[in-house]
Amino acid sequence: MATEAAVACAGLGRAYGERAVLRDVSFELPAGATLAVFGANGAGKTTLLRILATLLRPNAGTATVLGRELPREGWAVRGRIGLLGHDPMLYRDLSARENLRYHARLHDVADGHAENLLDAVGLRLRADEPVRTLSRGMTQRVAVCRAVLHEPDLLLLDEPLANLDPGAAALVEPMIGRASGATRVLISHDVEQGLAEADLVLGLRDGAVELFGTDVGTDEVRRLYR
Repeated sequence: MATEAAVACAGLGRAYGERAVLRDVSFELPAGATLAVFGANGAGKTTLLRILATLLRPNAGTATVLGRELPREGWAVRGRIGLLGHDPMLYRDLSARENLRYHARLHDVADGHAENLLDAVGLRLRADEPVRTLSRGMTQRVAVCRAVLHEPDLLLLDEPLANLDPGAAALVEPMIGRASGATRVLISHDVEQGLAEADLVLGLRDGAVELFGTDVGTDEVRRLYR
């Protein structure tokens, strides 16, 4: 029996005024698989992620996430999605511990789980300092903890290793990599790394699908940036 798609988009479109950012985007992503999304700046990658995260409404087409139609049923799926974007979505005047405990209460998660995550990313000793005093790499580690705190079924990852050195990247990999067990949509400008992570590849150019498939090579992806 075929596995129901965790994410399915058909003819998806989004415009800002007269400027089309996404145009007729269609794809399906099976549960447990990873979709790597590539494209030059302005190709529509982040807009796609924000639609799937229920933060933006499409102007055309349909999007179904974890069996729920967006935006009509977005309320039913938000608690099953983990978003890690350019904005860490943290309160800068609160400490890392306070931020995670706040999100834990939103998702009815025990505070102890937040403590375990802080340990896992090596931030136990800095956990009571305001986020605004932490380095960008440390802030990104806290943002990873926030995104996975509620053990989401779908991870939406926009350059998740940004600002992380190799050691820190290794710490967060079990949380947001394949070991997480989540369905993943991953935006990456690192072509080799993104392809290594991918079960499926989506390439966008000027908001439209240029590439989609399981057998996409490095050269094909690099042409998206020319």
